[in-house]
Amino acid sequence: MDYNLIREKAKETLSPLCLVCKECNGVACRGWVPGVGAKGTGNSFIRNYSYLQEVKVVMDMIYKAEGQETSISLFGRKFTAPIFVAPIGGMDINYGGKIAEGEYHRRTLIGAKNAGIAAFTGDGANDIYFNEPLVPLKEVEGWGIPTLKPWAMGKVLEKIKTVEELNVMAFAMDIDSAGLVHLAKSGKPVYTKTVQDLKEIVDSTELPFIIKGIMSAEGAKKAADSGAYGIVVSNHGGRVLDNTPATTEVLPEIREAVGNRIKIFVDGGIRTGSDVFKAIALGADAVLIGRTFTIMAIGGGSDGVQLYAEKLIAELKDTMLMTGCKDISDITKEKIVMPR
Repeated sequence: MDYNLIREKAKETLSPLCLVCKECNGVACRGWVPGVGAKGTGNSFIRNYSYLQEVKVVMDMIYKAEGQETSISLFGRKFTAPIFVAPIGGMDINYGGKIAEGEYHRRTLIGAKNAGIAAFTGDGANDIYFNEPLVPLKEVEGWGIPTLKPWAMGKVLEKIKTVEELNVMAFAMDIDSAGLVHLAKSGKPVYTKTVQDLKEIVDSTELPFIIKGIMSAEGAKKAADSGAYGIVVSNHGGRVLDNTPATTEVLPEIREAVGNRIKIFVDGGIRTGSDVFKAIALGADAVLIGRTFTIMAIGGGSDGVQLYAEKLIAELKDTMLMTGCKDISDITKEKIVMPR
């Protein structure tokens, strides 16, 4: 399969809902919510992308060549690289129903697993956003990470029991979803969560719990205090609040605040293997990538998802080669130059 041909096919399918821009930077689709853009001016999405481009990589070619190893271990499992497919749902309201919810997640789950990584699945106002991905999740024997909205606690605990039966590797909650326009319009109540609420979730299951939607050192410390396995530094792709900092902009202070108490994932504006490298150097254990994986899933099916994952891994290896990094642990802040 050809990467550019897949993108062209996706463009034909999605136009004018998504323009499949050469640079997926949020400029052309600003304000497209529901849709593929970001809230208000779109500056949060744009900032995610533009800030990361200003982080530069330090080249170093004087070292003993021992190859590059991109694999990591999380949840007691090994992955080919620190890359995950972000949870994107609502194919009807965000992508015009060009693909069914279950089929979309089948493509991301299978493609990711074939590449040795994993995909998150979604949840939302329509019950199918949570339920339909459960079918392909079962097909891949739980090789994925369901994401719950911050519903009332009874509903949350009920959904946790559902995903436990699928033997999933972990589950997440995108606590920033209270700011999503379509949830508010649907009348489906979602709630902010206290540290005690989060502790109740952690204590209710043996599954690792990931809290998505952390954008400050203080928020990260609260998440760590709850006993959660990990956090995702995320502003929901700019879809919940206008004019936030970039996710990678706040990432170093979050890592400093929590140290190694909790695993740190980050999403927002990550498009290449070089971007993955920068995110790791800034303090992440792994990254999530959303919109560009969706384009590959719609244009190329599970093979498209696998192809893009393998492209990212090859680019990550190349960046490691050019910076003297043998494995992921070698990717430190000394390997980058921060924006001035």
